[in-house]
Amino acid sequence: MSTVHTLPLHLRFGDEDSYGHVNNVRYFQFLEDARVQLMSRPAGGLSFMDTIDPDHYTLVGRQEIEYLAPLNFSTVPAAVDLWTTAVGVSSFDLGYAVRDRIESAGSVTSAIAATTMVLVSRSTGRSVRLSGTQKDILGSWQGEPVPFRRARTR
Repeated sequence: MSTVHTLPLHLRFGDEDSYGHVNNVRYFQFLEDARVQLMSRPAGGLSFMDTIDPDHYTLVGRQEIEYLAPLNFSTVPAAVDLWTTAVGVSSFDLGYAVRDRIESAGSVTSAIAATTMVLVSRSTGRSVRLSGTQKDILGSWQGEPVPFRRARTR
């Protein structure tokens, strides 16, 4: 079963570069904004962020993005679709699709991306095990792997 969360993305005129489309660097900020929003949403009373005590935090371990089409400024909200693609012992993978509008019908996907997040101890700097509650929350967002083109052409 696939659970995709769609989060609105309000573009700013300043997101465009001299080429007239949203700059590639901004996409990583879009992913971060969507990730923080989803991880802060309550899921059965607790958000994922509520389950992290002060001695722990999450770090980006890896990110990959594939640009598919230009994204241009619009006053109509764009969208970031976000889901979990894998949950490990101390890390989890997220998948994303950035689309040109919030309505899925007729929207164009501008980019697909994946992020590996790692739960880390502040005191030791080492990765730590995800709790059962954290795994349950992440599992409730489970979806398909990100369909990168490079994976299909090998």
